[in-house]
Amino acid sequence: MDFAGKTALVTGSGAIGGLGHATARVLAAQGADLILTGTDPERGAQVVRDLTSGETTGTVRFVTADVTDPAAVQRLAEDAGAVDILINNASVMTFAPTTEQDLASYDASFAVNVRAPFLLTAQLAPKMAASGGGSIVNVSSTAAGLGMPGMAVYGATKAALESLTRTWAAEFASSGVRVNAVAPGPMRTSKVVAAMGPDMGGMGLTTALKRTADPDEVAHVVAFLAGDRAGYVTGAVVAADGGRTAI
Repeated sequence: MDFAGKTALVTGSGAIGGLGHATARVLAAQGADLILTGTDPERGAQVVRDLTSGETTGTVRFVTADVTDPAAVQRLAEDAGAVDILINNASVMTFAPTTEQDLASYDASFAVNVRAPFLLTAQLAPKMAASGGGSIVNVSSTAAGLGMPGMAVYGATKAALESLTRTWAAEFASSGVRVNAVAPGPMRTSKVVAAMGPDMGGMGLTTALKRTADPDEVAHVVAFLAGDRAGYVTGAVVAADGGRTAI
């Protein structure tokens, strides 16, 4: 198996039906030992049961962590210890016109989408290097490169994360740590479908493929970048958006 003997920390993976859950499922199926995070221990336990009910050969554990709190991020990094793979997936989406954006949501978005990945990478990348290398995958969004009304803050956080991806790739390449990002387009996560309905407001029609993505489709791209088959890929932002940014 591609990830047998490797440990992966997947943030924002504590709920059924999200990209973090889908990514954890792909990694688990390929033998990874998993550390999952989220804010709700009951939902996290559901994800653990889901993953361990399959044919996974690795271990799965859940760590409750509110990544809006820098101290909680520090504790998470210490609890995780030495990992081979870090998936910075935890994310907050705020949707409001710039003139109506409240400061609390603004701060929370940057805390989760930018500061938490920054702190985790700063703590865990040196441990990866000491073990001979590793892989970090940041989850961005097409909103990082497209002007979308109402998504000024969310898009800015993802643009910052893509910038960090390139810088980290340059900083850590010599120590064997690769850093890449995946930029999904409209995706049928359980949270988005609950908020927008099954057709997601027709967002799929904005893509070249004229449909939204299943989280599993994006999860396989994340897993590819995390694995050794992408050994010559670093500093890349891979669009998994159905052609949204191509047209």
